[in-house]
Amino acid sequence: QVQLVQSGGGLVQAGGSLRLSCAASGTVLTVYPVWWYRQVPGRQREYVASITGDGSTNYADTVKGRFTISRNVARDTVYLRMSDLQAGDTAIDYCHFRYDWGQGTQVTVSS
Repeated sequence: QVQLVQSGGGLVQAGGSLRLSCAASGTVLTVYPVWWYRQVPGRQREYVASITGDGSTNYADTVKGRFTISRNVARDTVYLRMSDLQAGDTAIDYCHFRYDWGQGTQVTVSS
């Protein structure tokens, strides 16, 4: 069974940066993609970024150029580096792998 454990996040001022981590034990990151989503209360969960098994990356237009998804295969961990954060980035962020979701990490950006 896959276990996804998230860390990072927190409170940051607008223009600041944060890094989220998603430790994915029991997985094979070089085979399946990992996704980051985020959700604001009352709104649907939205796609943020993803990294495929071969390391290719993709981003939502809203974060392109500001966020970077990466991974450390040896540590079974995927990262989301978020820069130039804005108030609109305030959300709970989730990593997703096949059928499993991380516990969610709060990101709050103050203006």
